[in-house]
Amino acid sequence: MPELRKDPILGRWIIIAKERSKRPTDFIIEDYPTKGGFCPLCPGNEKTTPDEVLVYGREPGMPPNSSSWQLRVVPNKYPALVIEGELDKQAEGLYDRMNGIGAHEVIIETPEHEEHFTYLPHEQMILTFRAYRDRIRDLARDDRFRYVMVFKNYGRAAGASLEHSHSQLIALPVLPRMVSSELDGSLSYYRYKDRCIFCDIIRQEIQQDIRLVCGNELFVTVTPFAPRTPFEMWILPRQHSSSYIEQDDRTMAALTDIFSESLRRLDACIPNVPYNFVLHTQPLRSQPLEHYHWHFEIVPKLTSIAGFEWGSGFYINPMPPEDACRYLREAL
Repeated sequence: MPELRKDPILGRWIIIAKERSKRPTDFIIEDYPTKGGFCPLCPGNEKTTPDEVLVYGREPGMPPNSSSWQLRVVPNKYPALVIEGELDKQAEGLYDRMNGIGAHEVIIETPEHEEHFTYLPHEQMILTFRAYRDRIRDLARDDRFRYVMVFKNYGRAAGASLEHSHSQLIALPVLPRMVSSELDGSLSYYRYKDRCIFCDIIRQEIQQDIRLVCGNELFVTVTPFAPRTPFEMWILPRQHSSSYIEQDDRTMAALTDIFSESLRRLDACIPNVPYNFVLHTQPLRSQPLEHYHWHFEIVPKLTSIAGFEWGSGFYINPMPPEDACRYLREAL
């Protein structure tokens, strides 16, 4: 029988359609052949991108925007929001508008065109997580911005337009509704129980051990109780922390370890599956929040959003998270 599950943070309902349940091998993944040809993110093509705002690993004495680097961050050539200008907030009757002010940047995670993020060497992958931290810290100095959304699209079905491994960030002058809903939901729980709901989730998942995919000294990966898609995973720090940018290098190393393991388990279950991952962290310039817990959410693109989902706000997931967790555990 199908099952309705309620997300304890956001309050949204998920339909677990057990009668549609599948094994990992039942999901059909379209092959994305390498197109080849010109890639603006490859070394030697730096002049085709805007000037870098952050670089790691360039040899001493080499000029900016030259081809010797391990990781680069550049403004998006076709930005969703632009950094120059004023917000100029206005009312038009009952409507509100403002200028599209923000920042839109591309994190080029490796100089090697053929490398997949899942299989990056540890020292290369850790640069990506450091770049997220360092760019958020820098953008937080701009009073126009309230939040920085960090995300990765892998595969065409997940919205990737370039094959070269990269992720993106967008600094926003407003707080995204999803973030506001998470903050409100976790605050409501905290006021009722005087505990962080994410900390309670971690404790329960460790105790029950039916949705705990893997873990290390500092992090756990779980399949959430009410997942939107098959094989959705959350990576959370074991110790309470609301701000990603406060993490030190030891934490970054442990995050890299569990992120790599989690993605490798996913790839072993469903090779080359398209996915998105998103960093959830507190708003810019906030004091530490007792009710909120930063984390990453990894969402494979294995189901489609159609009329029912758009109209109801429900998601239909054909795989119980307990089954997904079992497959992920057995994958490696």
